[in-house]
Amino acid sequence: MSKILIIEDEAAIRRVLNKIISEENDAYNVEEAEDGLQGIEMIMNNDYDLVFCDIKMPKMDGVEVLEKAKKIKPETPIVMISGHGDLETAVNTMRLGAFDYISKPPDLNRLLNTVRNALDRKELVVENKRLKKKVSKSYQMVGESDAITHIKDIIEKVASTDARVLITGPNGTGKELVAHWLHEKSDRCKAPMIEVNCAAIPSELIESELFGHVKGSFTGANKDRAGKFEAANGGTIFLDEIGDMSLSAQAKVLRALQESKISRVGSDKDIKVNVRIVAATNKDLKIEIAAGRFREDLYHRLAVILIRVPALNDRREDIPTLVDFFSQKIAQEQGGVQKPFSDDAIKLLQEYDWTGNIRELRNVVERLIILGEKEVSKNDVNLFASK
Repeated sequence: MSKILIIEDEAAIRRVLNKIISEENDAYNVEEAEDGLQGIEMIMNNDYDLVFCDIKMPKMDGVEVLEKAKKIKPETPIVMISGHGDLETAVNTMRLGAFDYISKPPDLNRLLNTVRNALDRKELVVENKRLKKKVSKSYQMVGESDAITHIKDIIEKVASTDARVLITGPNGTGKELVAHWLHEKSDRCKAPMIEVNCAAIPSELIESELFGHVKGSFTGANKDRAGKFEAANGGTIFLDEIGDMSLSAQAKVLRALQESKISRVGSDKDIKVNVRIVAATNKDLKIEIAAGRFREDLYHRLAVILIRVPALNDRREDIPTLVDFFSQKIAQEQGGVQKPFSDDAIKLLQEYDWTGNIRELRNVVERLIILGEKEVSKNDVNLFASK
């Protein structure tokens, strides 16, 4: 059921709008307010999916209602209506955040299209918020060891800046997690974070993937295509496994860092980009530089802030907290009850050699929850967690 509010001082127009919208769909629940003050009060006390608001009204005009409503419920689409419509007023209200502007008497098709579009947009905004919450919950940094506390402190200091960050550490330690935290806590969090796994893309395609291409630039390039840097404009681009990137692609990334410009494959035209670069690798880039496989100038450009993510074997004191976190999360995913682990089981897990790091621990916890007893015991660990 979609809740729609009509704020209009003329009773006849209120009735007409109410009738048109209500008859269009039984799922539309339409309410009315006869002036701006009443409208604002109703917006404060209810969650509306769409608001129609007249501009010329007593007590409080529509522009003032729009400004106040955007502060109270910024995600609610507001459509302005006026019989004294002019282009300047329309532009001004759109600039203040109105979803659309309709002149009186409204065209029936335009009115109903606006209702559908506004409700679709509200649904997308709500879904986006829900997914963002889900994502931020998915990327929690769990642990209170000195190493993890140090990383959290660095993130708090660095996130609000545009400083480039290079994250290093073995596979499965949570480098992607650190990158997500940096983005979520930054001023760019409302813009996209685009992830690129440099190791998963063939060397001949990496430049096209990152910077885009123009039609005809190579076999199969049937149309112009924007790359990941353009997609991340205003946000963050996360270059995972950057140590596997080809030297020619490294040169283009260096230019993007130096000049904030990129050019698509097959084009001489420069495109301005505003992105924060966060990179990660499991390789020792200094060894790669010495071997001629990685550009030293790019390394120094990227490594403004260095974050080293420790192996799980170096933070064994976090294993009890991680086991509890994973068992809780797995129970939620599978719709079951969280299964407890005995103290002996936890102690034994702390003694293991975790070559696969956090990723391996998560898999082992899931296996133990599925195959173990009601309380996971030391015996279960010996039976099912062995290498």
